[in-house]
Amino acid sequence: MNSLWLVIGALAAFAVAYRYYGAFLAAKVAVLNDERATPAHRLRDGVDYHPTNKLVLFGHHFAAIAGPGPLVGPVLAAQWGYLPGYVWIIIGACLAGAVHDFVVLWASVREDGLSLPKIAQKSIGGFSGLTASLATLFIVIVTLASVAIVVVNALSESSWGVFTIVVTIIAALITGAWMYRIRPGKVGEASAIGVAIVLIGVVLGRPFADSAFGPMLLFSKPALSLILPSYALIASILPVWVLMCPRDYLSSYMKIGVMVVLGVGIFLAHPVLKMPATTPFVSGNGPVITGHLWPFLCITIMCGAISGFHALISSGTTPKMIYRERDILPIGYGAMLVEGFIAVTALVAACALGPGDYFAINVSQDTPAQQAAYAQVVETARVEHGWDLTPTELPELEEGTGTKLAGRTGGAVTLAVGMAKVFASFPGMRELMSYWYHFVIMFEALFILTLLETGTRVARFVFQEAASYFHPKATLGGKPNWGMNVLMSVVVCFAWGYLLYTGNINTLWRMLGIVNQLLAAIALAVGTTYILMHSAKRRYALCTGVPFAFVIVTTVTASWLSIQGWWAKIPAAAPAEAFSLRLMCILASIMLVLTIAIVADAVRRWVQILSRPAGAPEGERELETAGRA
Repeated sequence: MNSLWLVIGALAAFAVAYRYYGAFLAAKVAVLNDERATPAHRLRDGVDYHPTNKLVLFGHHFAAIAGPGPLVGPVLAAQWGYLPGYVWIIIGACLAGAVHDFVVLWASVREDGLSLPKIAQKSIGGFSGLTASLATLFIVIVTLASVAIVVVNALSESSWGVFTIVVTIIAALITGAWMYRIRPGKVGEASAIGVAIVLIGVVLGRPFADSAFGPMLLFSKPALSLILPSYALIASILPVWVLMCPRDYLSSYMKIGVMVVLGVGIFLAHPVLKMPATTPFVSGNGPVITGHLWPFLCITIMCGAISGFHALISSGTTPKMIYRERDILPIGYGAMLVEGFIAVTALVAACALGPGDYFAINVSQDTPAQQAAYAQVVETARVEHGWDLTPTELPELEEGTGTKLAGRTGGAVTLAVGMAKVFASFPGMRELMSYWYHFVIMFEALFILTLLETGTRVARFVFQEAASYFHPKATLGGKPNWGMNVLMSVVVCFAWGYLLYTGNINTLWRMLGIVNQLLAAIALAVGTTYILMHSAKRRYALCTGVPFAFVIVTTVTASWLSIQGWWAKIPAAAPAEAFSLRLMCILASIMLVLTIAIVADAVRRWVQILSRPAGAPEGERELETAGRA
């Protein structure tokens, strides 16, 4: 299969979806109106509420939502072949994920930048608001730990990679100062300076790593597991213009630029997809993802199709910076489609590798037991399915990248290898393969670090709002209390840092998929309620109601199967692993119960609304009644 057809098909599908379905949502469902002042103007405080240029805000929003999900998820899903993941990305992004992001962002802007739990409280009831707050805290903590472990695995023992990341932080600080203080409004100048510094960092990374200073940035996995939460703590309490916005802006357009280059590379090189359309592992027992194609495909590929974490960004930092309502369409709906395209390119890069090379990289082989287990997988594939999983290019790839690749799980390394292979296929580029590889690793790390920064800040928002149920001084006059900011950011960073330090990619990524999609179901339920209350026609609620039905059935099934699987492994597991498995079972069970409770409350609210005549008033009076319920 020529990869070019997948890329062309994705571009066409996303363009049509944005032009017609996105326009329908903006004009008919949300009725966006630029005459209505956004909370960024009405509540401007220079810290969280800040009117922001559409391009800059698109960069921030895209960088915040596009964590490792659209990169790692499709790579892991390649285990089942290229076709299932491709179909899910296209359909999910156009009809579910982009709708989810758009509706939540619209609702939050109309409600003065309130978070998803507060919107749930106003539209459904107080019980759902409190329950959504607890569910949101669960998803944020698990998400941050899950994505952080990917960057830990990618950057450990790599001074080259760490050096480039440090340079991006410096570039962001300089860009922010230039854009907001030195030369206010000169976005082009700031962009040029920031991009130049980042590129210089990439070029100087190898000389730095080879110098006497290289060991200074050579960190182990445990060390990075302590450094990342500390960095996120600092980034989350700084004003948004100092580090977060400029960093997200730079990294976002760098990400888009890399994906454009990869897309062009695919157009020119049009690599053949060596992974089949479907593999024998669609029925389960895969070495990367052990479950069946359904429902586990839908929780493995999250951000590329639909992600509950996006609801936290769409009701967190972004609505507080929307300049005008018309910007909701490109930022809410459009950014999700761009993320979907990234997921497609990641899938292509992974499937361009030979099956033997792909599985050798993505299956742990650190211990003799793991090596023996993988050898058994290879033998079973040969005997039962006639499928040869012997690596063919792995030694050559390791030599070209200058990195040991076997057993580097998590998906990030696979994507970097696949992309470096595409770039290196052009004349004169073969010798630069190691640079391409480390550049992509940096690019992936940027995705994740920007998510850590924004996610920690959003968690602080939610934590403060939840605390306000019990202690009104968690916020002061509707604005953050600096003391509370620091305290709650410390609590949040400690929580996800603990999971990061003690967890592993296998348990954390499955757990991330479960809680992430359960939160997406919650957000779609809230969005459905909001549309029923505010749109001109009640049938518009089907835009969120149909995806909600699919997501809730799929994810509840995946949750139950995962809990059963984890619990069954506990008796034979080592003490540390047994503790981790019990913790995953408890967290997944709590999230499942919270989700079911919110959905039941939402259904009650839907029945209440639909029992009234279509023309009955349902505006502020209904909201106030629900809020007191």
